[in-house]
Amino acid sequence: MTPDSDESPAEEGVVAVRRAMKILEAFGVDDAHLTLAELSRRTGCHRSTVLRLARTLAMDDYLAQRPDGTWRLARAAGWLGACYQATFNIVEVVQPVLRELSIATGESATFYVREGKQRICMARVEGPKSIRHHVRVGAALPLELGSPGRVLLAFSGEAGEPYESIRRAGYMISLGERDAEVSSISAPVYGINWTLQGAICISGPLSRLTEAVLLGHKESILAAASRLSRSMMGVGQG
Repeated sequence: MTPDSDESPAEEGVVAVRRAMKILEAFGVDDAHLTLAELSRRTGCHRSTVLRLARTLAMDDYLAQRPDGTWRLARAAGWLGACYQATFNIVEVVQPVLRELSIATGESATFYVREGKQRICMARVEGPKSIRHHVRVGAALPLELGSPGRVLLAFSGEAGEPYESIRRAGYMISLGERDAEVSSISAPVYGINWTLQGAICISGPLSRLTEAVLLGHKESILAAASRLSRSMMGVGQG
């Protein structure tokens, strides 16, 4: 600790740990290895700091240095990822995001997964309004009707329209497609290696959730899908 530092040794230790975590989080699914300069840029830490911490992480096999000087994730980092995936409880991760989305929009929020030719309601948070669209957890609904099913089809690679347009937009609005009185907006959710996990949506009566209102909720649904995808990938909320 420098003479003029206000930080205690314990506080300095916390800072060092957080910087080390930033180095591990700097790696993406497409990054087989990164240079010291790139790690420095992504973490915002000085190269000498990154080098010191990288060497420390390498002592316990969280990082490894290649012959060309670049760095890669090592065995211990892979073990942590495997443990995370093995103990992952999808409902525990999904439910808080649905709750936040419901509060932000004032509507019911749902997470669907694909099973064969159906979509299954895996988790749901009911909106605060007395008039709302009801779906029970575990309910099976058609894929080809309604925005959640269409999104699941689109991002599973279904050819033609409307799926090409859904992929370009990154979301879909449905107005009375499955139920003449119900509208919704949905976006895809991904897991590790960008594998499609499901679709997140808000839904409600068409009389209240018009196309204009749903467009106003577009950023909320896309932000929720992004947060949930990052959680499923085990990526910190930077």
